[in-house]
Amino acid sequence: MKSENEYIGDDKLQKLLEHYACPTPLEVVKLRFAGAICSPNGDLRPTDVISSLWENNNTPRLETKKEAELFFKFFMGLWDDIFHKITRNNITLPKISADDNLLKVCESRYEMIELGFVEGFWGGLEDIKVPAHVAEVVDSLSRLALLYKSLAGKITPGKENKNIFTAIIDCDKTVNKSIGYLIEHYALPHIEELTRTVH
Repeated sequence: MKSENEYIGDDKLQKLLEHYACPTPLEVVKLRFAGAICSPNGDLRPTDVISSLWENNNTPRLETKKEAELFFKFFMGLWDDIFHKITRNNITLPKISADDNLLKVCESRYEMIELGFVEGFWGGLEDIKVPAHVAEVVDSLSRLALLYKSLAGKITPGKENKNIFTAIIDCDKTVNKSIGYLIEHYALPHIEELTRTVH
């Protein structure tokens, strides 16, 4: 059974990440949770994924039992929020506008997809059996992540870069469709099996 913790919201969780010097950005955390919930690694636990947000799995030292309970309660609130979005097949990349810093957008997109969803999906295992079509879709997400990196290298500072913005929007649509496909054809049919226990 998953926990029933209420999500405290992006602003408060962002402050939590900052308080514990978490090097993983919030949007990457969300996508890693999404990938992990869909992961075929049956031994993967939320606590494993939370620990992976810090370098070398060095979860911050929690001084008291109450602090530890709150720490995991807040993260599990986000976990449950993402879980419910997956049950509705509603995982999408954050929307952008032409006024955004496109270089930062491309860099963030790479991290969200490769270090977020893809890393979460494989759940720390390099060799795990999944249907061929599922593996191909996950591999295509890695290729799309690299495409964002390529687009970042083509951005001209001080210019509008409309063609880059259009390319990012097109990539976003493909990423959203790919994640939606994985959820519909892999995660949802096995959603009870994919439910993670905390401990």
